[in-house]
Amino acid sequence: MEYRELITKHAPAPLGPYSQAVSANGFIFVSGQLGIDPITNLLASDTVLQTHQAIKNIAGILESAGSSLSKVVRADVFVADMNDLAAMNGVYAEYFSAAPKPARQVCGVAALPKNSRIEISCVALT
Repeated sequence: MEYRELITKHAPAPLGPYSQAVSANGFIFVSGQLGIDPITNLLASDTVLQTHQAIKNIAGILESAGSSLSKVVRADVFVADMNDLAAMNGVYAEYFSAAPKPARQVCGVAALPKNSRIEISCVALT
C-alpha cells in the first residue's frame, strides 16, 4: 500500500498536527483549506476572495502531487454563514464547471479557524 504525506509551499502550512494532504493508493486526501495566502499567511477579506484562495491552495497541493482540480472526485465545503452560499457557489463553479463535477457536501458550521468564512477539503485521483 502506497501512503505518503504531501507537503508544498504552494499552500499554507497546517495550523495544527495534520498534513496538507496524504496520498494513498491512487487518491489524494487534501486537508481543509482556508483562504490564506501561502506567501503572506494572511486570510483573504471576504467570502469570494477566501473561496478563490482556498481553491488555489487546493490546486497547488494537487499540482505538486502530479494531480489537478480536474481529478477532484469529492469536495467538502464548510460555511460559517449559509447566507454566503451563493457567493461561494459562484466562485466554486468557476473552478469546477466541466463534467464530471465532483460529488460535494456543504455544511453550515458555527465557526472556522481564524474566523474564516469558508473551508474546503477534497479527495482527488493521482
